[in-house]
Amino acid sequence: MNPIHWDLGGGLVVRTLTPDDDGRMFELVEANRDRLRPWMPWEPRTQGPADTRVFIERSLASETDLEANGLWLDGELVGTIGFRIDPPDEKGELGYWIDRGAEGRGIVTRACRRFLAFGFDELGLHRIELHAAVQNRRSRAVAERLGMVQEGITRESERVAVGFNDSVVYGLLVGEWRRNVGGGTG
Repeated sequence: MNPIHWDLGGGLVVRTLTPDDDGRMFELVEANRDRLRPWMPWEPRTQGPADTRVFIERSLASETDLEANGLWLDGELVGTIGFRIDPPDEKGELGYWIDRGAEGRGIVTRACRRFLAFGFDELGLHRIELHAAVQNRRSRAVAERLGMVQEGITRESERVAVGFNDSVVYGLLVGEWRRNVGGGTG
């Protein structure tokens, strides 16, 4: 996949990370480690910039996925967003996290909305999912603002540093996206 660079206005840019972003990304992980630990399975394995570089390089090598994208606000990295794509099943899955100082500004919702448009309108996907831990209310609120439908809960489906999380599965179909003129109002 080609790297992306989307200016979403208001100082928010979504840009594919490059290997040179490894130090900046690791610093952001370090600053948010306590917040990431309960939700992100990769948190314990991210011990230095070399680990973030491996993630970025692996993501850049994918022929289908867009996993390593930075959320940049006024030129500062404030989070990441990824999009896994399953071409045979015509579906994708969104994942993201954001710095504590940047939450509550609609950054993740705006970025997800752009990925939904990309997935449905540009890639021709039929379905996009978002999985969030049952207890992760902020992440679940993003899915709901986007007009995604809660479809079920998978029990102990994701191992994180503190144990196993039950995950809520949200889904949005292309027809729902189009009926809602771009997916929700939030």
